[in-house]
Amino acid sequence: MTVSLDDVKNLYAKPLLDLVFEAAQVQRANHEANEVQLCTLLSIKTGGCTEDCKYCSQSIHNKTELEKESLLDVDTVLASAKRAKDSGSTRFCMGAAWRQVNDGRAFDRVIDMVKGVREMGLEACATLGMLTETQAVRLKEAGLTAYNHNLDTSEDYYSNIITTRSYQERLDTIANVASAGISLCCGGIIGMGESREDRIKLLHTLANLDPQPESVPINALVPVEGTPLAKTEPLDIFEWIRAIAVARILVPKAMVRLSAGRLSISREAQALAFMAGANAIFTGDKLLTTPNPAANEDHQLMETLGLTARAPDKECGECESHEKLRA
Repeated sequence: MTVSLDDVKNLYAKPLLDLVFEAAQVQRANHEANEVQLCTLLSIKTGGCTEDCKYCSQSIHNKTELEKESLLDVDTVLASAKRAKDSGSTRFCMGAAWRQVNDGRAFDRVIDMVKGVREMGLEACATLGMLTETQAVRLKEAGLTAYNHNLDTSEDYYSNIITTRSYQERLDTIANVASAGISLCCGGIIGMGESREDRIKLLHTLANLDPQPESVPINALVPVEGTPLAKTEPLDIFEWIRAIAVARILVPKAMVRLSAGRLSISREAQALAFMAGANAIFTGDKLLTTPNPAANEDHQLMETLGLTARAPDKECGECESHEKLRA
């Protein structure tokens, strides 16, 4: 069912506590109430990206101190996956700073990484830039669980952030992922100077993807020295909570993921985010190249809140509580 832009505007404008309450009900109707998916993200190829994303430390257009690194070998990646599994993660995500996937030895190596991660019993996710339908099929055949390809922001604001790739090209990759039968991980970044209207339009686009994303990361901008957004003022934390709650209501079956920016967000605000519908986090001390809370901090927070880790490869089907609500 298509969600209208007015519907999203009206939802976004609700009093915050009413919105959080509604989102909490939607979460409990579609997911285990106190269950959180733990994921680990590894940069398998760092720096040297030809895209000009104004938030990114890995772009060749930005003057950051990040050094370019070659694609990691398979054994190194699988060793990282093993450590992630031992620390409690059930999904292992691999990110390469590529504009697009190119066929050849590097992509073959990524295929072997995906196979190895799956053999460990972990879910495997990748974010490699744009890819063709044929490449998506290869990833599917290797066992890839999900592919991340964020929209970042609204189509209207997009050219203020990125000029080397069009919004339609992002949508084309998303369509190729869906055609191959891979679950889509797709969200955005808030706090990049966009308006509330832009956040509403981003959520409207995400809600109307067909099929809807299996995972929706809500990133808060991490300003990086040397990028055009380095001096951006922090977004009001309640706006982050509001975006999470609206995402939960609009994409009820998805894992709504707390992603970049958590290091600067208090434990109390993160607890409210879980109440507002978030049920997945990236754990580990780094997200690609930006800092992230240490795994032990996340486990302590989960223990305090009474949250448990979600098992790998668990379907987001209707749970018993949903049936009770409909009865």
